[in-house]
Formats: sequence, C-alpha cells, structure tokens
Amino acid sequence: MAWKTLDDMELKDKRVLVRVDINVPVEAGRVTDDTRIRRIVPTLRDILDKGGKPVLLAHFGRPKGKHVPEMSLRPLVEPLAAALEGPVMFCADCRGEAARAAVGALAPGEVLLLENTRFYPGEEKNDAELAAEFAALGDIYCNDAFSAAHRAHASTEGIARLLPSCAGRLMQAELSALEAALGTPQRPVVAVVGGAKVSTKLDLLGNLVEKVDTLVIGGGMANTFLAAQGIDVGKSLCEHDMAETAREIATKAAEAGCEILLPRDVVVAREFKAGAENRTCGVEDVAADEMILDAGTETVAHVAMALERAKTLIWNGPMGAFELPPFDTATNAAAARAAELTRAGKLTSVAGGGDTVAALNQAGAAEDFTYISTAGGAFLEWMEGKVLPGVAALDA
Repeated sequence: MAWKTLDDMELKDKRVLVRVDINVPVEAGRVTDDTRIRRIVPTLRDILDKGGKPVLLAHFGRPKGKHVPEMSLRPLVEPLAAALEGPVMFCADCRGEAARAAVGALAPGEVLLLENTRFYPGEEKNDAELAAEFAALGDIYCNDAFSAAHRAHASTEGIARLLPSCAGRLMQAELSALEAALGTPQRPVVAVVGGAKVSTKLDLLGNLVEKVDTLVIGGGMANTFLAAQGIDVGKSLCEHDMAETAREIATKAAEAGCEILLPRDVVVAREFKAGAENRTCGVEDVAADEMILDAGTETVAHVAMALERAKTLIWNGPMGAFELPPFDTATNAAAARAAELTRAGKLTSVAGGGDTVAALNQAGAAEDFTYISTAGGAFLEWMEGKVLPGVAALDA
C-alpha cells in the first residue's frame, strides 16, 4: 500500500482536517462507550505535538441530510476533551462562515470539532461543492476513520482529492494489520467465519477460499454447508435454498487448495433460549425436532489444531449462539486458544465485525489479539477483497 502517514507531512502551523469516527452510543445525553473516542487520541496528540491545528470532521447517526438536533456532535465535546486531556472547541456547523470563523479562531493546542457532516445531503452524495468547502477549511487532510472508508462521501473521498492527504494513526494501524493478515501474510493462514447466513457473506467466502489455507465455518452458516452435504440439520437455522451455492464454494475451495473445516459434532437443543436443556452429538445424529446452537468439543479440538499450525488468523463471526450460554462454549474456547498462541508470539490474529468484537470481549480474549477492528462494514468489505474509496483516495 502506498498511502502516506502523519510522518510524511509537515504539520507545524497547518490546519489539519481530520476525518474521525466518533459515532459512539449515547443515552440520555451521555456517552456509554467511549472506545472510538479514545482510539483517535494518538492522532490528535501527534498533530498537536507537531504544531498542527486539528479540525475534526465526523458524522453521527443517520440524519439523512437534515439538521436533527438529537444527532448533534455537541454532547461529544466533553468526553473528547476528557480523553484528550486538552481543550476542545465546537462549531455548530461544518461549512460556511461559522465554520471558517471557528477555524480562524483556533489557538495552538486546541482542537475544533465541527458539526455533523451528514446534516448536509451533499455529504453522502460525495458532492464536489461540499467537498471543496470542507477542503477550504484546512491545509492538510488526515483520514483516521477506517470504519467509514467504505463510503465514498465528501468527507472521506471527495476531500482527499483536493488536499495533501495521509492516514491517521488509527487508520495506519488498521491498514497495517489488514495488510499483514491478507495482503502479505505469514502462512499458513486460517480464517474463522461465522454468523447466521451464507447469503450475507457470499463475496467474503468467495474471496477467502482463494487467499487462505484453512477456512473454519461456524454458526448458522455451517448448517447450510452441512445440509448441502445431505445431512439433516433438524430445526436448525439453515438456508436450504443456498445448498447449491455452498457446494460451489466447497468446489472452489478444493480447486484453490483451501481446506474447509465444518463441525464434526454439535450441541443441540429443542428451544432457543439461555440454559436450554441440550446435548452433544455427531452432525448426523441431530433429531428432527432439535436445532444446532454450537459446535461440539471434538470440533473445537479440530479448530484448535488448525490454529496451532497457523501463522496468521482472520476472524469474523461467532461459532455458535454465543449470546446464549452455554452455547458460547465453542467460540470462547477457540478464542482463548487463539489468544494464547498470539501471546506466545506464534500467531498474528486480526478480528473484526460487531458480533465478533462482542464475542471476543465476552470470551476475555480480545486484548490478546494482535488487532481488533471496530469497523463493521469496512472490515467486511476489505475481507471481501473490495476497494475501499476512502483508502484508495489516500493512495500516493
């Protein structure tokens, strides 16, 4: 990848427009999880330390091009200042005279947060005029929002064409981790892909079977692959109409030399609820009134062996109904083994996607992974092999 970083830019006395993702959960006016805020702090501190003036462009929610007071970024000023341990100014607009005046008044050591870019319809339309107005507010553009990089918006793609551009520290870390996982990885490479439906991850599976050595399929997706082999999965979540597609993916994997690991044994129950009475059985012994809710111990052991052989791991999606104990056992066990191997320096592990992050946090394994991406759609599209507009625009 040929993108520039903050190290390649002269920042002293420069107005640095920084695209950030601080679309954090807020309840009753209070931020309930400031993870995304804390993750942009290294970029802002770096710019400040080098004499630059950070001006933040960000979105919040889906106001659909209208000014929605409940989606203002104003409530994020205080938590941002607390995380940064420094002054953060706020402007109630992101364009026009008010924005220009706020940028002009910014003193050294201060950060300016502009109002929600999505209050204007031109943002999501990648409107050239809006992008030009954004660009006029700064001297340098720094994209630190990988999670928004799959959208060609005025503040992520359009503006990068108009100013000297670079990746922020969070974007840099994300791109470096992803390049190490799928771009030029150490082999063997194992991918763990879980989730409910094959139909939502066709592009992902199609790309991975050509790039990884072993593909572990879990969750409801595994049921579809089992059914495609003629196995009766009872009342399990299963896309029977995707059987032919599953067989095509399996054939493509075989041609590419990619081993697909499916469950050998499963945990089944007659009702979908936490603590439901359950049993472990072979995949061919599922009763007509039972549903598969997790992988069994033999399967977990088989996955652990694959991890122990691997040098690189990419993980997206849980292996079972992790939100309902005890059907989180397989996900927890595999995650714990991956974390242990990573701690020992034997494995580079990269994971991403909403359910994935939640599952790995629940398993207590997230902190030991090499990199955890908080980007949902962008991480998935990168795994699918798609070009991300916000990254492509940074190409030097």
